[in-house]
Amino acid sequence: MGSLSSLNSICIDRGCFAKCQDSIKNSKVKKLCTRASVAMSAPQSLRSEEFKAQKFEKFRVGVLGASGYTGSEIIRLLAAHPNFQITLMTADRKAGQSIESVFPHLVKRGLPDLIAIKDADFSNVDAVFCCLPHGTTQEIIKGLPSSLKIVDLSVDFRLRDVGEYEEWYGQPHRAQELQKETVYGLTEISRPEIQSARLIANPGCYPTSIQLPLIPLIKANLIEVKNIIIDSKSGVSGAGRGAKEANLYTEIAEGIHSYGVTRHRHVPEIEQGLSDAAKSKVTVSFTPHLMPMSRGMQSTIYVEMAPGASTEDLYEHLRSFYEEEEFVILLKKNEIPHTRHVRGSNYCLMNVFPDRIPGRAIIISVIDNLVKGASGQALQNLNLMMGIPENTGLLSVPLFP
Repeated sequence: MGSLSSLNSICIDRGCFAKCQDSIKNSKVKKLCTRASVAMSAPQSLRSEEFKAQKFEKFRVGVLGASGYTGSEIIRLLAAHPNFQITLMTADRKAGQSIESVFPHLVKRGLPDLIAIKDADFSNVDAVFCCLPHGTTQEIIKGLPSSLKIVDLSVDFRLRDVGEYEEWYGQPHRAQELQKETVYGLTEISRPEIQSARLIANPGCYPTSIQLPLIPLIKANLIEVKNIIIDSKSGVSGAGRGAKEANLYTEIAEGIHSYGVTRHRHVPEIEQGLSDAAKSKVTVSFTPHLMPMSRGMQSTIYVEMAPGASTEDLYEHLRSFYEEEEFVILLKKNEIPHTRHVRGSNYCLMNVFPDRIPGRAIIISVIDNLVKGASGQALQNLNLMMGIPENTGLLSVPLFP
C-alpha cells in the first residue's frame, strides 16, 4: 500500500504530519494521517477524542500472564494510556522478577514486580486482562471477584457451545455458568453488547482477520455461504512464546509452515461468527500457515458472490459499513493490503478483487496478530467497557519499515 508507506516526517509541535506524499489521495488514508498526527501532538493542540479521556478517572488494571507475547503487548499499549494504571502483574514461572528483566524493552515503566497468581490481591484492581493459556483460564476467572471487568484473551470463553469446546480442546468446560454471560468481543460488530458486558471473550487473531470482512457481506446477502475458502498466514508470534521444536529458527526460517490442516482450533470460532451472520450453519475451508516473520497476519479469502452481485457491490458495502470506523480501513480500489503497513498498530486493512473465475471474488485482510488480533482489540474492548473513548491508547502509527 504505497499510500501508507509514503508517510514522511512528523511535525510534533503543531500536531500534524509535515508531509504526506502526493500519492495519498484516499480519504481513509488521510483520516489515518490526521488521527495519527493528533495522537503525537503537544498537549495544547490535542483535539483527538483519545485525549478527552484524560478527564476520566484512573482505573487500576491487572495483567494475568504478563510474561507472554499478548501480555507484553498489553503492557506496551497501556504505557501510553491516560486512564489505565497497571497495579498487578502475574507470571507464575517469572514470579519475583521485574518486567524489564523479562522484557527489556519495557524498562523504566515503573511497574510492579511479577507475582504468582495465587499471591494476587485483587482488592486494588478494577479490571483485568487475562493472557493465560487456554485450559487454565476458566477456573481462574471463576475465582475472581464479581466486581471486576474482565477481558480474556484465551479461547476458553469464545465458543458458546460448551460441548463444541470439549470436542475441539479435549477437555470439559469448567465455567459453564460464566460462559452464559460472556460477550464475544469483535469490537466493530458487537459494540453495544461489549459496552454493557462484565466478561469479554477476546477474538482470536485468525477469526478477527476473517470475520471483519465476511460478516458484513454475509449479513447483506452479497456472498454465498458455501464454498468459502480461507488461506491465512501468520507471523511466528501467533504460536506463542513457549519453547516448541516446531517454532525453532531452523524449522521456520526460509520456508512456509502449514499446520492444523482441516482441524485448526480457530475453525469453530470462525464458523460460529459466520453462522450467526448467516442465521444458518456455515462451514469453511481454512488452512493456516506460519511465515518466517515475527508478527503480522494476512487472510486471503475466496468467495462466491450471490446471484446478481458484483465485486463493486461488495466493495461499496464494505466501504459504507466501515466508513466511520477508526481501525478498519478499506483501501482504494486495486490497492493490495500488506502486513508491513499495520505492524505494531490496531488497524485492519482490507480490499476486494474480482477473481478470474466468473461469479467469484477475492478478499484480502491484514492485521498485526498481536495488536488488532489480540492485545489491541482487548484494550479497545476494555475502553468501551469502562466508558472511555475506544481509541484511547491505540493511535500509534504503524511501524515502517
